[in-house]
Amino acid sequence: MPFSLLRLSPALVRAAHELGFITPTPIQAQAIPVVLRGADLLGSAQTGSGKTAAFALPLLQRLGQGPQHTPRRVRALVLVPTRELAAQVGEVIRSLAQHLPQPPKVAVVFGGVSINPQMMGLRGGADIVVATPGRLLDLIEHNALRLAGVEMLVLDEADRLLDLGFAEELNRVLWLLPPRRQNLFFSATFPPAVQALAQGMLREPVRIEVAAVPANEPAIAQRAIRVDDKRRTELLRHLIKESGWERVLVFVATRYAAEHVAWKLYKNGVFATPFHGDLSQGARKQVLQEFKDGQWDVVVTTDLASRGLDIAQLPVVVNYDLPRSAVDYVHRIGRTGRAGESGLAVTFVTAQAEAHFRLIEKRQNLSLPREQVPGFEPQEEPPEGAPGAGGVKGKRPSKKDKLRAKDLSLRA
Repeated sequence: MPFSLLRLSPALVRAAHELGFITPTPIQAQAIPVVLRGADLLGSAQTGSGKTAAFALPLLQRLGQGPQHTPRRVRALVLVPTRELAAQVGEVIRSLAQHLPQPPKVAVVFGGVSINPQMMGLRGGADIVVATPGRLLDLIEHNALRLAGVEMLVLDEADRLLDLGFAEELNRVLWLLPPRRQNLFFSATFPPAVQALAQGMLREPVRIEVAAVPANEPAIAQRAIRVDDKRRTELLRHLIKESGWERVLVFVATRYAAEHVAWKLYKNGVFATPFHGDLSQGARKQVLQEFKDGQWDVVVTTDLASRGLDIAQLPVVVNYDLPRSAVDYVHRIGRTGRAGESGLAVTFVTAQAEAHFRLIEKRQNLSLPREQVPGFEPQEEPPEGAPGAGGVKGKRPSKKDKLRAKDLSLRA
């Protein structure tokens, strides 16, 4: 089914084609008609499924049908959890709007950089604002924008917004929005806390869940390799050289580990660089662009890069450290195998992390054989009395999750 059958304008269909969207993905085909008719929506699909275009295309069409305001006022607000996702969503919206007769003004705002240029950019108003919650509130306190005219609210990666501690900021933003608006929740997962929030905010929402089935599941081969903790970096270097990997995203648990592993790789002839939250926004943007341009073979990152980043033709992802939760595992490996490409996800399983990985497998319905690389056969055994939970965050919401969701729903 072509995009033209979804009742999108020719200008939007043309822009979608230029971005490589020839036929709608399942989430786009189901969500776009719902958004166009003004209904609230709860959309769930796996990472890399095209959720951004699923709300951006109908959002642009609906705004184009309404009256133009001078000065401009914020009519659509998109809240995201990270700077990188904000920049990416803003770029997609601007690209899709390029052929419209009167393209909307899109403002992308996030913390970690000076607020002054963003305030300057909001002079004369904006039609669409893509923002992280904290910086949005800073701009409101500086009288740089108001939310009284918002007609459409989008929460992108809603689960991550709560996981990253944005509950209080999100609560304050909801107080500032008009009660009559269209609400769109998009995310790869919807844990109980987010579902409770959605139930309090959404009005007779249409729920769309696109399951990962062979027809639309990314072609990602997964491998689990047993290795001793102290030999992981050596094994990583060996795999990169022996397998000829030219672009690899390596996930570690901490910012220190990102710096340390990248430095050890670089010292041994692998062009590797760290990527984490302690870097300035300019440095992070530069690292990503250089990685996309092929100037780095390896980027060693925290879970900062597990969502929202779209790096075309990324062939390999490595879990040097295991993620805290099974959901984060899905997002990590989802950085590869995008846009119809195949990908490889390799996980290092140490003796200490074996129980942790078994729970990840259980919750993702996986059963990966444990491989051993010749010359790197593990010598360590799991510690006696190791906890079976392995530190994996459970599905059942905690008391804090329930109270937070209840408070947000009451204030929506």
